[in-house]
Order: sequence, then structure tokens, then C-alpha cells
Amino acid sequence: MDIKHHQNGARGQRRKQPHTTVQRLLSWGLPVSCSRFLWRQPGEFPVTAFLLGAGAGGLLAIGLFQLLVNPMNIYEEQKIMFLYSLVGLGAMGWGTSPHIRCASLLLVPKMLGKEGRLFVLGYALAAIYVGPVANLRHNLNDVIASLGCTVELQINNTRAAWRISTAPLRAVFKDLLSSKELLRAETRKHLLCSCALHQEEKQAGVLGLNTSWERVSTEVRDYVHHQEARLEWALGLLHVLLSCTFLLVLHASFSYMDSYNHDIRFDNIYISTYFCQIDDRRKKLGKRTLLPLRKAEEKTVIFPCKPTIQASEMSNVVRELLETLPILLLLVVLCGLDWALYSIFDTIRHHSFLQYSFRSSHKLEVKVGGDSMLARLLRKTIGALNTSSETVMESNNMPCLPQPVGLDARAYWRAALPIGLLVCLCLLQAFGYRLRRVIAAFYFPKREKKRILFLYNDLLKKRAAFTKLRRAAILRRARQQKAPVSPGVSATASSWLGLSTAVYLLVVLGRHAAAVPGLHAPRRSSLPPPLVTATTTLPTRG
Repeated sequence: MDIKHHQNGARGQRRKQPHTTVQRLLSWGLPVSCSRFLWRQPGEFPVTAFLLGAGAGGLLAIGLFQLLVNPMNIYEEQKIMFLYSLVGLGAMGWGTSPHIRCASLLLVPKMLGKEGRLFVLGYALAAIYVGPVANLRHNLNDVIASLGCTVELQINNTRAAWRISTAPLRAVFKDLLSSKELLRAETRKHLLCSCALHQEEKQAGVLGLNTSWERVSTEVRDYVHHQEARLEWALGLLHVLLSCTFLLVLHASFSYMDSYNHDIRFDNIYISTYFCQIDDRRKKLGKRTLLPLRKAEEKTVIFPCKPTIQASEMSNVVRELLETLPILLLLVVLCGLDWALYSIFDTIRHHSFLQYSFRSSHKLEVKVGGDSMLARLLRKTIGALNTSSETVMESNNMPCLPQPVGLDARAYWRAALPIGLLVCLCLLQAFGYRLRRVIAAFYFPKREKKRILFLYNDLLKKRAAFTKLRRAAILRRARQQKAPVSPGVSATASSWLGLSTAVYLLVVLGRHAAAVPGLHAPRRSSLPPPLVTATTTLPTRG
């Protein structure tokens, strides 16, 4: 019983020694029962693990359904089928497999990476389409309608003026037509010639040249509506593709998890807490250590707890920022074009007001004397022109002026917000990459331990090789600095020269030996250093 109690105490003491920062924080902030559940051995608490995992997986599946499937334009029966399928798969996967749980949580850092930026890029394009592009389309349609209205207004005014000006003449002809029987009776015995009527028909020299302005305006409006319909269809297709983009994010999560478990060099550049513990243990034993790292070594590794973007992460961040420049320039160009066109159309609206005023008045009186047939005929025809009229017609082009709409500050912010989120994701990409390693290490602690041991041994080998190369370079440089003694130099001068050279070599080698541990070791020290091993076992998240 004492031996068993001692073993349980030793096991609890070993469990209380966290090897990661996450384990230290969870052990400090959670109760003992929760810590035991999180860091349980394989096979412990199977029912509780299944129920909690199934509940969490079902809730996550419902959230994904509301985010991706529900906005799609499909039938309700299909949406319900998708909902049941996602909830069932999520509950079963989270309840039974740690790989499913790990891949699901890896969606969070993956959304901060290039897959998430692709997802946000679609929303940025949609915001640009709804904001500046839609306003440009509205203003252009309004201008096209204004041009058509102006042409129709001019045609109507010309037609009305022509009707008013020719109203007396039309009245004369109406009177003549009404008295045609009387005129025919008067001229039947005097005019015995036959008359031929020739009708003139105007035709265009080019087919389609005599198209009316109404038809042109209608065709332009129909073309614009057709282009709008095509853009709406493209926007719907883009929304469907965005929903399918989530499958790429999920595939990237599983791909990272598989590479983490099968390739020990994959993403193995982090100086974690366990790395520091190994270095402290070797320092207490008097063995060669790595910390603090040299400047050349710091450029190849990442310290996860540092709140800044480090040298090895800066190149990726700069590249991703450069990739966001085209969409940013597109937003700036479209917003500038929208503002410029709005300013032009608004200026046209304020300075293109026209008022049409048509005034017509006439008074005609013709007197025909005599009793002959010609006098009577002229009296009946020309006498009808004895009319007087006065007409006033006024109109303006106010209904035909364009009514441009300008975007307010809120609309510009809505269009620029996804672009700003895209830039923030580029800056947060480095921290997302650190987070995905933390999640994978939480679910696969044994694999993380092997990876850290491999990284420590690899850095030890590289430093030993670097020390050997630097020692050879220093010795080669010292040999090159030995100048040959000329015949005119005395023995005393040559001895002083040799003494100074020897002192210089001793100083150089002494400084390098002080900077590089183990430089004055025997020849066998050039062999690879002893590798770090560990016998501690950590549980796998079940």
C-alpha cells in the first residue's frame, strides 16, 4: 500500500509539472477535476468525454450551418437535410475522435491564414459591388434616363410648337374639305383636266438609319438592365463559391494535422516551454546548452510568447500585404470614380436648367371682291384664312435633369471594412500560425515532445558544425597573416615578427574559445554532440 501510494504521489507530482504554457495556465485557472479531465490518460472518463464532445460538436455544426448554408438560395428541405447531416457528423466526430476535434479547432487559426483571407476577399468584393459599383450603376442609369428624357422633351416641344403654328392652316384645310362638294360643283364646267397624285416616301440610304430616339433610349435601357442581371447572377455565384470555400479551409486543417503528425520537420521552429526546460536541465548537469540563442539562430526560429512579429515571420507578412494591394487599389479607384462622377453629374444638374417659352400670335384678314366664279372660289378658300390666335406654351427640363446619389461616410466605411479586416488578417497571420501549433500540441503532447527533442538536437548539431567551421576559418586567416621574412630583415626583427604573430593568434583563438564553448576540446570533440533524450511520457488527448 505504501509503495502504491508513493507511486500515485509521484505520478501526481509529475502531472503537476507542466511542459507547455497552455497546460500551466489551465492548471492554474481550472479546478483539479477539470484539469484531470483535460489531461486524462487514454481510456479515462469515456462517457463524459463522448457526451461533452458530442454536445460541443453539435453546437459547432449548428454555427457553421447558420454561417454558410442558411444564407444560400436553396430549398428549405435541402437546408434541413444539411442541418441534420452537419449536426450528426459533428456530434459523432467530436465525441469519438481527437483528430476531428483538433481539425475543427484548427479552423480558427486557418481563418487567420490565407484560407481565411480568401474567404474575407469574397466578402470584400461583395461589399465593393454593393457600395461604389452599385452607386456608379445607379448614377449612370439615371444619366442615361436623363438623356433619353431630354431628347423626348425636345421632340415633344418641337411637335407641340409645330402643331400650334400650323393650327390655322389645318383649320383652313378642314374647312376646304368640308366644302369640297361646293367647290367641285363650281369648277366642274371650268376645269376638265385629269390630275395624277404622286406620293413621296422617304427612305434611309442605310438600313436602320431612321431609328427613332425612343427606340434608341429603349435599347440602351434594356442593355443596361441585361448587364445588371448578369452582375446579379455573378454575385449569386460568388456567394455560392464563398460557401464552398469553407471546404478548402477544412481540408487545410486536416492537411496541417497530418503533416504535424507525420513530418517531424514540418513547422518545427518554435522555442517552447519544454525547450527551455531541456536547456535548464542540461545547464544544471554542466552540459552544453543553447540558450540564449545567437543572432543568426534567432532569425530561423520563433519565440511563441513574444507579442511582436519576428524575423522569420516578417517575409510572409510582407508578401501577404503586397497581395492585398490590388483589391485596395480597386476600392480606391472605384470610390474615387464614384465621387468624381457624382460631382460632375451634380454640377450638370445645377447648371443645366432650361426653360422653354413659345409664344405665337397671328391675325390674318383677306378681302376678295367681285361676283365672278374665281372671286367666289377665292372667297371660299382664302377667306378661310381670316383667323386670329394667340398661344403661349412654357415648359422646362426639370423632370429630365439627373438626380445623382452620393455615398455617405457610412457607406464608404461599409465598403472599406472588409479590406481593413483583410489587412488585419495579414498582420495576425503570424499569431494564427503560432496558435495552430498550440492546438496541435494540446491534442498530441507526445508528438510535440518528440518534435521539440528533435529541434533541440538539430540546433546542437548545427552549432557544433558552425563552431568547427569558424575555428577552421580563424586558423586559415591566422596562417594567411604570417608574412615571409625577407633577406634584408634581421633576425631580431624576424623574431619580433614571429612573436607578434603568435600573440595575435593566441588572442584571436582565446577570444573565440571564450565565445564558443568547447573550442579547446580534443579532436574527438569535433564529432556530433550527444543527443538529448527523455523518458517522460505524456498522455494523448482522447
